[in-house]
Amino acid sequence: MAALDLARSKAPSLEDIEELALTAFAALPAEFRALCDGVIVRVEDFPAEETLEELEAESEFDLLGLFRGRGLAHAPASPDTGAHPNMVWLYRRPLLDYWAEHDETLGELVTHVLVHEIGHHFGLSDDDIERIEAAAG
Repeated sequence: MAALDLARSKAPSLEDIEELALTAFAALPAEFRALCDGVIVRVEDFPAEETLEELEAESEFDLLGLFRGRGLAHAPASPDTGAHPNMVWLYRRPLLDYWAEHDETLGELVTHVLVHEIGHHFGLSDDDIERIEAAAG
């Protein structure tokens, strides 16, 4: 195993976090991915100020991810004209801050937040989410 060269290491970029999210999503069971058809995943450094105010967050580091949209349980029978797409945001800087303070890999953390944001929106219980995360590795 090669030694970690911290003198040359850089913090994971937005693209690195997005790659982890795409890898995590691809590892989810096919039936779960099918429920997510059309969901867009975006990675930003921090939540928008309006989001922080709306959710009454005390700090820009309080939110690791967020789902916005209308999930399966609330979807109309026919698509709404002009409706925004379902989106999951992952927030790089809060994720990195959390990762630095806890004993899990960044991939595990990104997977957890991604599954959590999508899963609760589709009405899955915590037990369902845990089962899906276990299947994703």
